[in-house]
Amino acid sequence: MSSKTTFEIEDKYLPPFFVKQKISIEKGEGIYVWDEKGKMYIDFTSGWGVTCIGHANPAIVDALIYQGRRIIQNPNSGLTYSPARARLLSLLAGILPPNLTRVFFTNSGAEANDAAIKLARKVTGRPDIISTDQSFHGRTISTTSATGQAKHRDRYSPLMPNYRFVPYDDLEAMKRSLDENVAAVIIEPIQGEGGVRIPSEGYLKEVDNLCKKNGSLLIVDEIQTGFFRTGSAFVTNSCGVRADFMTMAKGIAGGFPFGAFALSEAVAKKLEIGDHGGTYCGNPLGCAVSYAVIKYLIDNNISRNVEEMGCLALKRMSLWPKIYGNAIADIRGKGLLIMVEFQREDIATNVKNECLARGLFVTQTQGNGIRIFPALNIKTDELEKGLLIIEDVIKAINLTL
Repeated sequence: MSSKTTFEIEDKYLPPFFVKQKISIEKGEGIYVWDEKGKMYIDFTSGWGVTCIGHANPAIVDALIYQGRRIIQNPNSGLTYSPARARLLSLLAGILPPNLTRVFFTNSGAEANDAAIKLARKVTGRPDIISTDQSFHGRTISTTSATGQAKHRDRYSPLMPNYRFVPYDDLEAMKRSLDENVAAVIIEPIQGEGGVRIPSEGYLKEVDNLCKKNGSLLIVDEIQTGFFRTGSAFVTNSCGVRADFMTMAKGIAGGFPFGAFALSEAVAKKLEIGDHGGTYCGNPLGCAVSYAVIKYLIDNNISRNVEEMGCLALKRMSLWPKIYGNAIADIRGKGLLIMVEFQREDIATNVKNECLARGLFVTQTQGNGIRIFPALNIKTDELEKGLLIIEDVIKAINLTL
């Protein structure tokens, strides 16, 4: 099949949800991908953060083949036991925050958030959910309603009721909004799609304390930050927060569609048979791939690599606002979740387009930003190669401003 044929078929049959880039990607390996014409690109998007150990990693391929030859989906699904699921649960228990002792598997992060919201209401008997401005929690009608960005939310009317929004990193606003009707607060430990916004030290811990005082549950959305994206396995582990729910996806299975939510024993004791379910609920194929990915992340000490590569990148990039101040407003990030904030949206658009022309995929975020989140096992020379392309593009654009 030619690129032209691929374009024609997708344009004819897919709904118009995306502004498509006229590039048809046929294969990948590590941080590299190739289009149907054979041109190679560097991927600094990780497929929106999911290909955390690179494209076509043998660990994933081997798990797919091995489990695919045994069984993909159990009879009666969640009503029967699965050794693949048990192995994954056992592995997760070693890296999850210690108070989160129960896990249910989903097909996506949005589905995990949706379930956590639903179950929080059931457990507390309260109707309201507090979210934060600029948050992003998914594209189901419930998680869209929980998303603190009008551009993602207000076109869908009527939205689900009983959602409140407060500014991110504002404890006084959170304190004022909490009352006897609040079932839960849902929050990202670092806002990803919202612009890689890192809260003040102690903010998440204090939100946790406020929830406990109010009898509300805390849902921590680690869909983008989880599985060593920022260095530690989860941001929740490193800030002393005892969440009631933690939602996961993206890096959990290295590109295979998979998600999960973990919950505390105290919450689990208030749930009953029939409170939640699903057709797949951790089918053996998804569990086998997830196990292989997480085992790879642990065995290869990816946490250390993320810290070293993140430090290298931020040290180099921190100079850019001083050198290219006409173009760049700010650089921020943690680990391998990094944001370049430009002075204007058109500058960010030009940088994204020129990077692509030079063989580098980056993600434009919040209009005037470029989000950089490559595979977590990226090597020094690969990281520097991608950063050099970005800097050369910025340098050229800065001279025209």
